[in-house]
Amino acid sequence: MQYLSFTWNPSEGIDLGFFMIRFYSLMFVVAFTLGWILTKKIYEREELAQEKLDSLFIYMVVAVLVGARLGHVIFYQPELFVEDPLSVFLPISTVPEFEFTGFQGLASHGAAIAILIAMYYYTKNVIKKPFLWIMDRIVIAVAAGGTFVRIGNFMNSEIIGKPSGDFPLGVRFVHEGIRKQEAVQATGIQNPNKAYDAIVNNPQFSELLNSIPFRHPAQLYEAAGYVIVFLVCWYLYWKTERRKQIGYIFGVFLILLFMVRFLVEFVKESQGGFESVLGLLSTGQWLSIPFILAGIYIMWKASKKPMIE
Repeated sequence: MQYLSFTWNPSEGIDLGFFMIRFYSLMFVVAFTLGWILTKKIYEREELAQEKLDSLFIYMVVAVLVGARLGHVIFYQPELFVEDPLSVFLPISTVPEFEFTGFQGLASHGAAIAILIAMYYYTKNVIKKPFLWIMDRIVIAVAAGGTFVRIGNFMNSEIIGKPSGDFPLGVRFVHEGIRKQEAVQATGIQNPNKAYDAIVNNPQFSELLNSIPFRHPAQLYEAAGYVIVFLVCWYLYWKTERRKQIGYIFGVFLILLFMVRFLVEFVKESQGGFESVLGLLSTGQWLSIPFILAGIYIMWKASKKPMIE
C-alpha cells in the first residue's frame, strides 16, 4: 500500500509576466547563496580576508557550472559534441529543431572533478594554503548546496527513480510520464501547462493519468542523504578538533557523499553512459567508487597526522 504516494505536476517556475524564474535555476541561486554564507562564517573564524572569499565564490561558481555540464556530456551524452555542439554550453537544442531548453544535464561527478582542479589553482594563486586545508572547509557548503540542487531536479522531474511498486512512498511524475506534445494531443488543449492540469484534475483523463507509474523520488532520497553529509561535516569542523588534521573532513565527505550517490543509484532510472559496456553497476556507481576509495585513503592518512593550529 502506497500510503505516502502523490502525483507531481509542478509549474515551470515563478511567472513574473515579463520573465519566468525557473525553480531549477532558483535552487542553484539558493545553493550558491547558502554556500557563501556558510563559508563566510568559516573564513571569519580562520581570520581570512573578505576578498579571498569573493575569489573563492567565483572559482566555485565557474567550476560547478562548467564541470557539471561537461561531466554530463562526457559521461552520459558524448554524441552531443558531434550532433549538437552548441547545446553543450548554451541553454538551447538545435536538433531536431531549435528549442530553448534551459540548462539541463548536469553531472555531480563532473562538478566534483572541476572543483578539485579549481581549488588547486585557488590554493596556489590566492589563499596560499594546503590544498586539503581548503577542501576540508568548502565541503560543508558543497554538501548543503547539493541538497538544493537535487530538490531542483525533483522540481524539474529529472533524475527520476524506478517504479516503486508496493513501496509506501511513490511519486507519479506527470511531466516525465507524458511529454508536452502528447499532453496537448490527448486533451486538445494547446497550452501544455493547462493540458497537464486537465490530465491530473479532470476525471475524463483518469485512464491516461493512471498509466503513469509511481516511482521512487530518487532526487529526494539523495537530497536527504546530502543533509546528513552536511551535518556530519559541519559537526566535525565546528564541534571537534578534526579540522586540525588536514584532509580528514574532506575524506569523510568523499566517503559519505559518494556512498549516498552509490546507494541511491539502485532505485534510480538509468541515465545511460558506459554502464552498458562494463555492466553490473550503473555509470553513476562506477564513477562513485574512485571517490569513495580516495576518501578512505585521505581520511586514513589524515588521521595519522598530528593536529596543527
